Formats: sequence, structure tokens, C-alpha cells
Amino acid sequence: MILAELRDYLKTRQRAALTDMANHFKSEPDALRGMLDKWVSKGRVEKLPEGTACGGGCCKCGPGATEIYEWKG
Repeated sequence: MILAELRDYLKTRQRAALTDMANHFKSEPDALRGMLDKWVSKGRVEKLPEGTACGGGCCKCGPGATEIYEWKG
């Protein structure tokens, strides 16, 4: 996986949980964090505060159990 694929995934969804991205890309969360940090440092992605809903509407994750990232463009 490359940074552009991660960018496209987030641009399409606008907001995603780290666990969802790890499952989608079949990658370790720590590896994705490194790539996400690149986009965060460029101001394109924001790591949302703990307890933020992913926006999926399923309510299966407990508050604070999920890291949520949002595309800022």
C-alpha cells in the first residue's frame, strides 16, 4: 500500500476508524499510523478526539476504543 491509496480511501469516506483501514488494507495499525502521520503533518488529515463517532452509524465500538481520522483536503 502506498500513501496515495490511503489518501483515496479517506477522501472517499471522509472519516474512518484506524481498525477499518487496517482491515481494508490488510495492514497493521502501527504501519498505518506512520502513513497517517505523514498526511496529518501536511494538514490533509486530522486525528479526531477520543470518543468521536466514526460516522458509520453502527454503534458497535465503545467510546474511546477507536482512533478516527478525517480527510481535510
